[in-house]
Amino acid sequence: MEERNKCSFGGFSFDTPKLLPSAPSTSAKPAVSMSAGAKDALSTRTDNSSTERREKKPLFTFPGALAKPAISPAAGAKDALSTVTDVSLTERMETKPLFAFPAAQPKLESQWRDMDWTEEQKTSLMKTISSYRPICHEVTQARVLLLGPVGSGKSSFISSVQSVFNGRVTNRAMVGSSLTSFTKKLQSFHIHSQKGKDPTGLVLCDVVGLGAGEMTGLTLYDILSVIKGHVPEGHKFSPDQPVRSETVGYVKKPSLKDKIHCVAFVVDASKVLTYPKGLSTTFQQLREHISELGVHQVALLTHVDQICPETANDVTQVYKSRIIREMMSKAGALLGMSTSYIVPVKNYSSELDLDTSTDVLLLSAVDHILQYAELYFQDNTPQHTGPKTD
Repeated sequence: MEERNKCSFGGFSFDTPKLLPSAPSTSAKPAVSMSAGAKDALSTRTDNSSTERREKKPLFTFPGALAKPAISPAAGAKDALSTVTDVSLTERMETKPLFAFPAAQPKLESQWRDMDWTEEQKTSLMKTISSYRPICHEVTQARVLLLGPVGSGKSSFISSVQSVFNGRVTNRAMVGSSLTSFTKKLQSFHIHSQKGKDPTGLVLCDVVGLGAGEMTGLTLYDILSVIKGHVPEGHKFSPDQPVRSETVGYVKKPSLKDKIHCVAFVVDASKVLTYPKGLSTTFQQLREHISELGVHQVALLTHVDQICPETANDVTQVYKSRIIREMMSKAGALLGMSTSYIVPVKNYSSELDLDTSTDVLLLSAVDHILQYAELYFQDNTPQHTGPKTD
């Protein structure tokens, strides 16, 4: 019987015939080109062992043969069920990147996006989000799906947003490590305007992170099933049991309120330059399929404080930072989307107290998301006179 190996392209895995051993290949180049400063900061460390010299092993390696997959119509269903994977745990341990701050760059004299950092602006944004209701009368809440690699900050974003409304830092959505995804199932978080009060018109949905390893359990078909509203709340994703019509709780005829109304991709600013090549293909394949469903997409660039010391000390400097602006362009190339869809955020992690500027940045991201969710309802509502408010 012919032996087969498991290979992955663009984040989706499939089997290929086992080939005879061949000479080790040379190292792949990073998917995203870097400026001179970034190259120096991320330069490859060398090792003096004879084995590594023969293999020419660099510090940063990516999965081999990451060419864009060709999908034939006959194999479409099989590819749709292929598992979204990244490099193995062993490879991640061997190639764990070390991020260093790029060479110091002078700040911009003015913000490249207008932002008011006052307490009044925070109050105004909270009121806008709290009073938001979808334009479509048959739907009371906009469901937003967060998609991103493991450790990108999806769950932290949900907890941070709820913290702003609670008036103190809380961790409602459990957060995992940078290598493993704590979230294993579909979880919907209703954002409440105040503790004990009715929920707002926003629901943030969390799923297992992309590229969580070979056993992530999340497939392209699973993601599309979530967006279409077929997947029941609490469904645990498994690589051996992709979502099917026989799945317990499967919603055969989802209504508009069961569906996802906007997708927010979440990308870690400190890892944009070191994500595997295939991740860009994964993102762009996902975006193509999601767009076919008529669902608008935005992106959150998290951990911006980790790439800019000035922003780490003062969040109001985020839109004066050259490195953050450059990293947003790199994130746009990774996702295949314009930077006008991307907003930077700083999640609460080690802090115990809220900060007004951080709150404004988080609330602005939520407002950005709701604007695109509303476009979905406009596209799917025959007549409307304007958004509903309480």
